[in-house]
Amino acid sequence: MAAPRLTDSFGRDVDYLRLSVTDRCNLRCTYCMAEDMTFLPKQQILSLEELRDIAAAFVELGVRKIRLTGGEPLIRRDILKLVGSLANLSGLYELTMTSNGVMLPKMAQPLKDAGLSRINISIDSLKAERFKALTRVGNLDEVLAGIKAAGAAKFKRIKLNAVILAGFNDDEVLDLARFAVDNNMDISFIEEMPLGEISSHKRVATQITSEVIRQQLETEFTLMDSAETTGGPSRYARVASSESKIGFISPMSNNFCSTCNRVRLTAEGRLLLCLGNEHSVDLREILRSYPGDTERLKTSIMQAMENKPERHYFDPEQTDIVRFMNMTGG
Repeated sequence: MAAPRLTDSFGRDVDYLRLSVTDRCNLRCTYCMAEDMTFLPKQQILSLEELRDIAAAFVELGVRKIRLTGGEPLIRRDILKLVGSLANLSGLYELTMTSNGVMLPKMAQPLKDAGLSRINISIDSLKAERFKALTRVGNLDEVLAGIKAAGAAKFKRIKLNAVILAGFNDDEVLDLARFAVDNNMDISFIEEMPLGEISSHKRVATQITSEVIRQQLETEFTLMDSAETTGGPSRYARVASSESKIGFISPMSNNFCSTCNRVRLTAEGRLLLCLGNEHSVDLREILRSYPGDTERLKTSIMQAMENKPERHYFDPEQTDIVRFMNMTGG
């Protein structure tokens, strides 16, 4: 019997789940959150057991990669227990995480030991005061220590993520790339997306395209386009004379929808079928109304694929999606 797989109405196979474990975070990045946030009541958040059950259902349906996200996933109590249980799912090829790095000095090695294979670490500036301004409360030294700890833990690969905002940190593109290459890491540069109403800046004024970022990089680095993929939306180029890759995530200027292979589960159990649309299915309701009914859960997931839209449409001059990135799941 052929192994089951999730396929949407446009023929795209879905084999990647981004699993949010919390909407809470220990930073307040300006492009991700409002300054004063209201977080979900704890009873609305999926339990570790519910997260594991949903993940297991997706793996049985052909998902081969799970990325744990937030908010900041490392502030979730007993996150190591969840990592261990997911890493042991038969059929899951890769378990990864996106973190802001603040808690990695203590958590990197235990995460590796629990079965996490790769980790992405968000860092948008190497200047302490600017980093604090972008995150509102962040300490750059803590994140740098977290990156060092991740390196010492010898994950399969470490990738840095940097959201680039014109007029804020676009003058650090080369510095961030040098930092990644010098430390034998990869880095992805991300175009800002209009998710959630913010007051810190006008997104239309801070837009900068991946093409412009690449032009900056090519003043110093020789970039060779690569067909390599880590299963996500980054389009990669190899950096000559190094082991590093530089990725470009371009939801605004060059969307990657035609090859989209992923869905997101929010911390409250909403299955989001597209980053830029509100189509969703309440899997928490199914879990709690029909506990233990794995077949019903899997059927609901398969039926949801029929509503996965062909693509997103983002406009930096307006915010059509009111949920913030911390609610979306990384």
